[in-house]
Amino acid sequence: MVAALTLAAIEAVAVEIEDKVVATPVHRWRGPLLNYILGDDTEVILKLELFQHTGTFKARGALVNLLSLSDEQLAKGVTAVSAGNHAIATAFAAERSGASAKVVMIKGANPFRVSQCRAYGAEVIFAEDIHQAFDIVKQIEEKEERTFVHPFEGELTALGTASMGLEFARQAPQLDALIVPIGGGGLCAGVASAFKLAQPACQIYGVEPEGADSMSRSFRAGSPQTIDKVNTIADSLGAPYALPYSFDLCQQNVDEIVLVDDDELRRAMGLLFSEMKLAVEPAGAAATAALVGPLRERLQGGRVGVIVCGANIDFASFAAQALFEAE
Repeated sequence: MVAALTLAAIEAVAVEIEDKVVATPVHRWRGPLLNYILGDDTEVILKLELFQHTGTFKARGALVNLLSLSDEQLAKGVTAVSAGNHAIATAFAAERSGASAKVVMIKGANPFRVSQCRAYGAEVIFAEDIHQAFDIVKQIEEKEERTFVHPFEGELTALGTASMGLEFARQAPQLDALIVPIGGGGLCAGVASAFKLAQPACQIYGVEPEGADSMSRSFRAGSPQTIDKVNTIADSLGAPYALPYSFDLCQQNVDEIVLVDDDELRRAMGLLFSEMKLAVEPAGAAATAALVGPLRERLQGGRVGVIVCGANIDFASFAAQALFEAE
């Protein structure tokens, strides 16, 4: 089992990146649709990490990784693999650090995300699927000696996401529960670690799409597992496998993982837009989908934190995916 993150280490990283990231706001969600679903005695606090640089939480971990590199490593550049958000964040962090970035994305990736990567100066290479993408990025790493910035694995990434968790824990004290989206687990590993240090009584729920349930399978098996295929509209949560570091931290700090299907994600996107006027990508609606779906009865009447982790989606994709309907 990996060593737990410490409060001192998280605070040190938070100080290191505080002038490079946005201290994103929190907001108490009130509205007739939410009250109808959960009852007006449920207090829902949104952590609006979609307002972070690059549109997602990913900027934090990418910056922490880049800040750890030597001048020689920065001169050779970095590489990354991603459905989009981590690629954007790596390009952003590279630009801020004076390094070049070559990122591998899935063919058919959202055009907005591709354009964002290029806007930050990254070279974009396309792969047929996520498995091929990891093969290509390994070749780039070996041939060009670029440093590989992993999308979710490793202590530096976890410390970056933990900085957001600690920020949220201090903005919203005494939560009964916190819901965190899980892709590869890098977000949840850091956020859950920080919350268990700052608010040990808070119940931590991870949420995965049914079509990308690698962490759920890993929890059941007691070790990191691989899935054969990713099949969900929440491509940002479409990690093909869990890995030891993030798995161990999640296992140490997450009380339960729940699954949501694509229709639940679509309805949550519509609900966030209708009441909060937030146009989020499917992954950004995952925690809300769990709140009003599988966790609905258990969390009624509680004080619940919900992470809105990202919003990198173009208008056409949002309009095609979001479902606008009352429960």
